Amino acid sequence: MSLPMPDFADVLRAAVVARGLSLERIRSHLARRGVSVSLATLSYWQTGRSRPERRASLTAVGHLEEVLELEAGALSSLLAPALRGSRRVARLGAFWPVPSVIEDVVGGVDTRWDSRLTRISQHDRVAVAGRGERSYVSRQVLRAEEDGPDRWVVILHLDEHDRALPSIRPLHNCRLGRVVTRPADGLLVAELLFRAPLRRGQTVITEHSLENAAPYPLATNYSRKFRRPVHEYVLEVTFDVPPRSVRRVEQDAEGGRRSAGVRVDEGGSVLGVALRFGPGSYGFEWTW
Repeated sequence: MSLPMPDFADVLRAAVVARGLSLERIRSHLARRGVSVSLATLSYWQTGRSRPERRASLTAVGHLEEVLELEAGALSSLLAPALRGSRRVARLGAFWPVPSVIEDVVGGVDTRWDSRLTRISQHDRVAVAGRGERSYVSRQVLRAEEDGPDRWVVILHLDEHDRALPSIRPLHNCRLGRVVTRPADGLLVAELLFRAPLRRGQTVITEHSLENAAPYPLATNYSRKFRRPVHEYVLEVTFDVPPRSVRRVEQDAEGGRRSAGVRVDEGGSVLGVALRFGPGSYGFEWTW
């Protein structure tokens, strides 16, 4: 005999009581995270009058789990199965070919602040010289959800394991901490240390580069993987020799894959913008 699934409204109501916060306080916490949910909507959710269904509402549920100090998925897993693809947190190695290898290498750095930082914005600029990967410059805007975060962890995985790993260089508001490499698996993991630990609600902008040595390895794709949603992701790839074709490729947490052809502009670049994206991966693939 199987027990019935707990009801979303009942679990939410119990969590609100246990946390000791009014709906107004909860709404304020969400607003500070950039999530807008009305008092009426929160009230309807906890009484069962309505349930989160839209993508923005499902994103809000993930934030709500954190505000109420619940385990990831404690609320979102109670929604209809068709909606569960929008749960806020994916397994660390979910979007890599061999997740266990990623998790093993990442174990060599300090990831304890990962869940306490919200990635508000991420901007990647990829420079392709000839047909080779010359460099990547990444800029991220991060917000601390509690006192203490002092680092951000960068993970690089190369599809081709027979090539040298790029060098990582901090450019703005950060310095290198521990760097763990596993060339045989095409992996580089590095800590970017902030100038000082962040206070709750404080934001920081960091920038770093990954640079290959000449002769540059053949470039055929670039993608960014997100375990947690990002409010804004911008990806720019510049070519000095235009490729024959380029496709934008997105993958969600359930493995669903979408792609569409894009045109290289007059300046020799392609640009992609994703809002409230993730968990998932987003990038471009091209042919020469």
